[in-house]
Amino acid sequence: METTNDRADAPTREYRRAVTSRWNDRDRRNRDHDFYSHFVTTRTNFSTIVLGLGGIGSGAAYWLSRRQGDDVLGIEQFPLGHLRGGSEDHSRIIRLSYHTPHYVELAKQAYAAWEQVEVESGEPVVLRTGGLDLAPAGGAIPLADYTDALTRSAVAYEKLDASEVMRRWPQWRLPDHVEAIYQEKTGLAMASRANDTHRALARSNGATLVDNEPVVSIRESGSEVEVVTETASYRCASLVICGGAWTNRSLAHLGVSLPLDVTLEHVVYTIPDMALDFHPTRFPVWIWMDEPCFYGFPIFGEPAVKTAWDRCGWVTDPDTRSFEPDAETVARIRRFAAEHLPGSDRGVHLAKNCLYTLTPDRDFILDRVPGTEHVFMAVGAGHAFKFASVIGRLLSELAIDGTASFDLSGFEADRAILTEPDPVRSYMV
Repeated sequence: METTNDRADAPTREYRRAVTSRWNDRDRRNRDHDFYSHFVTTRTNFSTIVLGLGGIGSGAAYWLSRRQGDDVLGIEQFPLGHLRGGSEDHSRIIRLSYHTPHYVELAKQAYAAWEQVEVESGEPVVLRTGGLDLAPAGGAIPLADYTDALTRSAVAYEKLDASEVMRRWPQWRLPDHVEAIYQEKTGLAMASRANDTHRALARSNGATLVDNEPVVSIRESGSEVEVVTETASYRCASLVICGGAWTNRSLAHLGVSLPLDVTLEHVVYTIPDMALDFHPTRFPVWIWMDEPCFYGFPIFGEPAVKTAWDRCGWVTDPDTRSFEPDAETVARIRRFAAEHLPGSDRGVHLAKNCLYTLTPDRDFILDRVPGTEHVFMAVGAGHAFKFASVIGRLLSELAIDGTASFDLSGFEADRAILTEPDPVRSYMV
């Protein structure tokens, strides 16, 4: 007998079957390309090399390949699509709501960059669901910063009280003192699918992507950069480092170290009472604007509701981190859901963790590496996936043109807080 949950899951199952079929075709094309790449990776000179092929690195490889074709090499130390970093899962939030106009304007360009990827690939990578920023009275993240930034950037939004939120989305249970803003363009970026799409497009443009290739040395010499891996030695005119949690390991070869904290973050997928209540057409992406800060998604990719805790506080080493979720952290996430989304959790479908790489002020790094001429870098500070494609585009501009089409002030690699011996950490954005 077909149940209500079965009927609610049907659109998701059909969508996943359709996408899986398309990606099986693409996988076959990529295997053919990999066979050919076996012969061309004996080449050792490229215009640009990208280190790290996660979210940002895959985006950089794609945008570079649009201009440099087969003169681009991407190097990944682990298998492509690995789960050791912070770039892989079904979904990441994409939104225009941010705490400064600078980020709002960059977010506008992020949407445009993803649209270009969708047009060129024919693949959906962004799903708009609408989004709620929920702020309890006296919360640690001022809602006024967001409304002011949206207003100054001419982005429409609605301001709602708790009763209106619960009227529109009865899944919520909120105290009267909660306020919210709703922005209709908020949604989710299909993280793993977007990474695969970036890499497939880069390869179709002629780029060479190699994985399982750890780097053992980086050296700038005159007008070139030499990159030596365990199996080969390459030279390039420009190097782009997108190393995520391993950024400082790459920078160490150049005598640079930055105050980056790698943290272990937790995600829980729970089974709802009624799947239809949490379908993307009925339930928006959301962020709880307080400390602790939680955020979540409608059902997508798994037959479950995704809830996460932003900045759990677990500083870790990317090489020795545990892949086992912490039971108390998972329980704390579930307690929040039980209080505010009581129909979202009748059991855990899946719990897992991933990594953030945080700057002290939680602003990006998008700049030339200090003390170098031909080496550039990006650090996403735990909130960059929505920007992965546009950051890739900006990195391509830095590497090729020496300057970017967007104002990168505030994202400098040598800004004051990154040069302090013991900078004060402030992660509330």
